[in-house]
Amino acid sequence: MQRDQENKKAAKPRIRPRKGAAARSSAAPSAQAKPARDVAQKKDGGKPSMALPPIPKLPMMQFVPEKMQAIQKQYLEDLSKVLVSKPEMDKMAAQDRRFNNPTWLDSYFSGLAALYVLNSRTLNAMTDAVDTDPKTHARLKFMVQQWIDATSPANFFATNPEVQQKMVASQGESLRSGIENLVQDMRKGRISQTDETAFEIGKNVAVTPGEVVFQNKLFQLIQYKPATEKVGAIPMLFVPPSINKFYIMDLQQSSSLVKFTVDQGHTLFLVSWINEQDEQSKLTWDDYIEQGVLKAIDVVLEITGQPRTNVLGFCIGGTIAATALAALAARKEDKVNSFTLMTSLLDFSNTGVLDVFIDEQQIQMREQQLAKGGLLKGTELASTFSFLRPNDLVWNYVVSNYLKGEKPVPFDLLYWNSDSTNLPGPFYAWYLRNMYLENNLVKKNRLTVAGEKMDLSSITVPVYAMGAREDHIVPWDAAWVSAMALGGPKRYVLGASGHIAGSINPASKNKRSYWVNEQPAASPQEWLESATEMPGSWWNDWANWLENKRGEMVPAPTVAGGGVYKPIEPAPGSYVKVRISTN
Repeated sequence: MQRDQENKKAAKPRIRPRKGAAARSSAAPSAQAKPARDVAQKKDGGKPSMALPPIPKLPMMQFVPEKMQAIQKQYLEDLSKVLVSKPEMDKMAAQDRRFNNPTWLDSYFSGLAALYVLNSRTLNAMTDAVDTDPKTHARLKFMVQQWIDATSPANFFATNPEVQQKMVASQGESLRSGIENLVQDMRKGRISQTDETAFEIGKNVAVTPGEVVFQNKLFQLIQYKPATEKVGAIPMLFVPPSINKFYIMDLQQSSSLVKFTVDQGHTLFLVSWINEQDEQSKLTWDDYIEQGVLKAIDVVLEITGQPRTNVLGFCIGGTIAATALAALAARKEDKVNSFTLMTSLLDFSNTGVLDVFIDEQQIQMREQQLAKGGLLKGTELASTFSFLRPNDLVWNYVVSNYLKGEKPVPFDLLYWNSDSTNLPGPFYAWYLRNMYLENNLVKKNRLTVAGEKMDLSSITVPVYAMGAREDHIVPWDAAWVSAMALGGPKRYVLGASGHIAGSINPASKNKRSYWVNEQPAASPQEWLESATEMPGSWWNDWANWLENKRGEMVPAPTVAGGGVYKPIEPAPGSYVKVRISTN
């Protein structure tokens, strides 16, 4: 009997882990490694033959029969209810908020909506029933959800009663306006999410006063005007993400982290990254470290006359800043007083929904396109991020802008979201491989950046790390694990909401909440289990933590810059005003 059971187990198909990032990471450093397709095979007297790229193995997938039978049974039961009962039809349709308008209660449209909801639910259940490896399963769910979102009857003129009713009521004016909106967006190369004419950088967004005191080919350095008579002697440097414009940290004055920091009595400097326009750009990750963050730190210290500065990095800005701090540690240069990480990844073992785009084949394609020079267009990045939330950031505007002919309402956050930036190809390709694919930054001495071996544990300054509980770009537990890779004393705080709303949670409004835990924990889950929820914005907690790290209070400087660093132009500077070409 026991042998029969063992034979049955042996006969059962096994799901084999796919060869990829994990296997490659354990080999020699990938920066020096050559893809398998470049290694020529030898035949006939040692003559090299043409090497063909390896054919990727298809992932093993199978349905669990019992689960499929249960899904089929449930589908038939729900379908029979929907087909014979109007109340059941309306109840099913109402499960999707897109069908809550009374116009959907007509039997024909209610039936379409109900069938869509039922079929969508069943497709998702079938996807969950697929037995395969985790990465393939995540990709399958992502693709199925994209298809489900795209095929909603709300997205089409012929199957959306709200759109039809509006066209009749407006005597065709809504259709005409929708066509005009579509033509305008086609010229821009993107879907309008807000009324962009309502905003101007430096006029009603990014308006905190200051001066540009340094610039090179990579960034402008802004020094903000003090808001208090005395300031902490130790300055603060913000390193925002290079993948977006910095003014997400300085939108309206009521929601500006920049203004909040200045109001707390800090002498604040900020890096405004270039929006690269060179189609053959060869800027690398090393350039962003050596000529970017490290140069910014040196200029800040020269202007203030201080030996150290506090540093804050946001999103990929945190990744870049941590790399720079590791280079300083390797050089035995004590130039940083404290380090704040806002929703940043250092350990890329869990990259959330973005993992569906990452594998060896995709990275090799990007390297062929960009590693030796080129430009990753901001429009491509913006489109990718929008389709992470397609109903909110794509189809919602397709319906309102084009089918209903409505003009988007002014919204500063969506204006910033549409103001994309280009990235240098070599910088981007290196980042994808060494961070997202191979997770090399947390591997001691695996990477050499700016001529120095990377060891995150050598960063021993006090660290304040913040994650966002609903973040789909930097999962909160990945932010916790990333902070633990650093060597200094750490305080981790978990904010409510997502990547942006969780980070930019103004203390002036004091909405939402955050979680703190003063006790050590072995895992993010253990940390959360004993964490305490606090009302309001995490900004206040951060300000309290930073108060004794700004040094003695000294008279605020009356002019920006100092020595050889003279004011160049008023904040927010000219680099942030460069928009990507739509050609």
